[in-house]
Amino acid sequence: MRALELLIPPPVVMLLVGVIMWLLAWLFPALTLPAIKHIPIAIAISLVGAGIAIAGMLTFKRSGTTSDPRHPDQASTLITSGVYRWTRNPMYLGVLLILLGWGVFLDNALALVVAFIFVPYISRYQILPEERLLQNKFGAVFSSYMRKVRRWI
Repeated sequence: MRALELLIPPPVVMLLVGVIMWLLAWLFPALTLPAIKHIPIAIAISLVGAGIAIAGMLTFKRSGTTSDPRHPDQASTLITSGVYRWTRNPMYLGVLLILLGWGVFLDNALALVVAFIFVPYISRYQILPEERLLQNKFGAVFSSYMRKVRRWI
């Protein structure tokens, strides 16, 4: 399974999960949840997610380190400020919120549940390999950061 680590870029994973959510909503209309179809709520959740993800990317850009998830070994700085004080993975948290907003928009129970597939996949094949590389690169400083700040929220 290590062959899958860092292989599929997270934006591609997000798009695949989003397409699967849409297909499931289309294939299983009986699982429609009309009570949750509130477009303003879907937009709000997605905008919060986009804001968190963009804040993470901008923090990386300002500090001059790579934000390319395929090459975490090229990180030049361990970022612990800004949104990184509350979550070690704001970009992935933002994507999860965008997917949840999409699920609310699709108004389908199965699609909403599928959004959470993103969490174990990205944790196993992206976050854990990133953490191993950062641990090797930044050692005790990264260990201390991991003890203080949660992986997601």
